Amino acid sequence: MTNKVDILIVGAGAAGLMTAIKTAMAHPDRKVLVLTKVNEEETNTSYAQGGVAAVWNNTIDSYEKHIEDTLDAGAGLCNRDIVEIVVKEGPLRVQEIIDWGTRFDKQLEVEDNYDLGREGGHSENRILHYKDITGWEIQRALLEKASQLSNIEILEHYFAIDIITQHHLGHNVTRLTPNLECFGVYALNKQTNEIETFLARVTVMASGGAGQVYRNTTNPVIATGDGIAIVYRAKGHIENMEFVQFHPTALFNPAGENPVFLISEAVRGFGGILKNGEGEEFMQKYDYRKSLAPRDIVARAIDNEIKARGEECMYLDCTHLDKDAFVHHFPNIYNKCLSVGIDPMKDMIPVVPACHYICGGIRVDKYGRSSIGRLYACGECTCTGLHGANRLASNSLLEALVFGHRIHEAIAQTIHLYDYQENIPEWMTRGTTEPKEKVLLTQSVKEVKEIMSNYVGIVRSKVRLKRALDRLHLLYTETEEMYNASLVSPQLCELRNLITVSYLISRSAAMRRESRGLHYTTDYPDKKEYIEYSIL
Repeated sequence: MTNKVDILIVGAGAAGLMTAIKTAMAHPDRKVLVLTKVNEEETNTSYAQGGVAAVWNNTIDSYEKHIEDTLDAGAGLCNRDIVEIVVKEGPLRVQEIIDWGTRFDKQLEVEDNYDLGREGGHSENRILHYKDITGWEIQRALLEKASQLSNIEILEHYFAIDIITQHHLGHNVTRLTPNLECFGVYALNKQTNEIETFLARVTVMASGGAGQVYRNTTNPVIATGDGIAIVYRAKGHIENMEFVQFHPTALFNPAGENPVFLISEAVRGFGGILKNGEGEEFMQKYDYRKSLAPRDIVARAIDNEIKARGEECMYLDCTHLDKDAFVHHFPNIYNKCLSVGIDPMKDMIPVVPACHYICGGIRVDKYGRSSIGRLYACGECTCTGLHGANRLASNSLLEALVFGHRIHEAIAQTIHLYDYQENIPEWMTRGTTEPKEKVLLTQSVKEVKEIMSNYVGIVRSKVRLKRALDRLHLLYTETEEMYNASLVSPQLCELRNLITVSYLISRSAAMRRESRGLHYTTDYPDKKEYIEYSIL
């Protein structure tokens, strides 16, 4: 089955929906189709707690402060031009989603003023938030706005398998192939189990992150790095995958959860203090900003304290905070803690670092253009140059909104130049049978998570990375054999993507012979020399 649309977007989070809305509004005669592999509410955006960073109070804040905070967190690898674009255009994009119905908390005493929070690495209070479910609120507002535009269609339960390029026309394609173009996507309809062809004038990859490559992650189970893996297999350029952000404070639950529950960084901005099991502060040993240091510093500090003390977790002390104010700002965190027998007003909250955000991804320019023609990308699956070696808290939603708008601007200039590639073949079914033992799939997923957590975590070394790459190669070989012999399924495709993304992270980490930002190796603990990019 072949479908034709003008603009095809893979992913229905903030980045994908912003692109869809702006494009649909600018081109009411063009059809915009959004594919999402589950339902439209289940995205990485929906799980974002803290908020969106933007210069909002110009009397105490400024663009330059936000720019410098971002550059400082990025440890010398940010693209300053991109940082300036996002910071300066960000407030306009935030105002747009406010105009579309997004609600942010306001000060109780001054109703017209927003209650701006502060998180680690920020020099001023600039985080707009909606309680502790900001991402959910932004997702709700964007979906409501999209529903008002008749030329936007959202198809749920469609799993993108491959982007369509000259490779599918029989050409030999490499990463050096000139004029490589994307003509659309092959996607599995999960309700019919049939693979459909979607042809488009322009395709946008906005598929979200890849946190599920690790055992402990705050990301939803859908975050399997599909877009990054798909573009890499299509010979697109990927970069900076070694920079994996571990959130310092996920709720420690001995029973285990997937995803783990996030204790927002905003709690520390609100006054929560990191302590060990004896009730002693320890962050002063690692950074002058103490509990409000950037995430890479705090995560490594907690990891080091856990290992040095032989304990399972560290603690976040909120017992000194005002209960009414805490519950008002963090109702979901408060209720979650109570549900596992922790009263944050009486007990310290046990916390551990967990995989949270991939700073690398599909390499794009300032208009979201990838190395493959007619293919744009935005959101967590990309590497724009904003985050560098470490993302500043609450900059990701801002990036999604800004690049969604900029992609719409770029599409407006070029879409009239593109037509459909008519001679695209239907998907060739590779295998004819179901995998004989699905336990092989689930066991391989567990192995990937164990390999990445044990060898490519917060602290790395040459020996650990070689071991990871060796084991991942074995899993890759086994999985490709299964893929070629079996019918395509979402579980099998997700496993392939997890292995691909794990390889990219491990290989990029092995290439970077220094410690910088989120990449810390015991082989080069103090060596920091400028290495521009690790491109794969």
